[in-house]
Amino acid sequence: MTEFAELHRAAEPLLLPNAWDHASAMALAAEGFRAVGTTSLGVAAAAGLPDGAAATRDETLRLARSLGPAPFLLSVDAEGGFAEDPDEVGEFARELAAAGAVGINLEDGLGPVGRHAAKIAAVKAAAPDLFVNARTDTHWLGDGEGTLHRLDAYAEAGADGVFVPGLTDPAEIAALARHLGDIPLNILYSPTGPTVPRLTDLGVRRVSLGSLLYRRALGAALETLADIRAGRSPRGTAPSYADVDALARRCDPVHSAGR
Repeated sequence: MTEFAELHRAAEPLLLPNAWDHASAMALAAEGFRAVGTTSLGVAAAAGLPDGAAATRDETLRLARSLGPAPFLLSVDAEGGFAEDPDEVGEFARELAAAGAVGINLEDGLGPVGRHAAKIAAVKAAAPDLFVNARTDTHWLGDGEGTLHRLDAYAEAGADGVFVPGLTDPAEIAALARHLGDIPLNILYSPTGPTVPRLTDLGVRRVSLGSLLYRRALGAALETLADIRAGRSPRGTAPSYADVDALARRCDPVHSAGR
């Protein structure tokens, strides 16, 4: 079992913050997070491209190559794999693994179950050690129907964990965790949903923040601008210029090569 996989079976769930560029990832790692994910919305928005449209393959791979040598475990949000052909998705996963990523998040977009299962199998064939977090959008884009059928198919195809964003009902989360047994359940944190301690009690093994940090950062920028425009001192805190500039130098290939 890889180090990243072991984090899904620790005493407490893996709280996975999601970065959108090099500086945000390094800042999160500096806060003590052993693993950092990427957010497809943040990567896409920063590049002026739409999210969920398979438009950011190059940007995602470029970021993975930038962060792969860093001294933390990197999981990459790859939308649906940026292709419909499972072999192409497998090749992308191989490139991510070669860059140093240890995990990949693949979403089904409520597309055909068999096609997504084939993508998962192709990834495991191309990069066996890459932790595949198989996401179903039954609660994100639908009413929850078909969740168990999809997750069972993805687990059978080789998924290492499963992700159900949009699911916030405690009873449903607990029932799903029981159904999955040893397969780690990933839930997307919602400010209006269960807290992390509550999700722990419900059997969740991984809690992702998705695009929340990126959206909060944009919100903080707009609030700061509004304060300045109104003649008020900006609220909140901000790292210094020197601190942010130093994030570009926080990369330790020697440490990374030893993991």
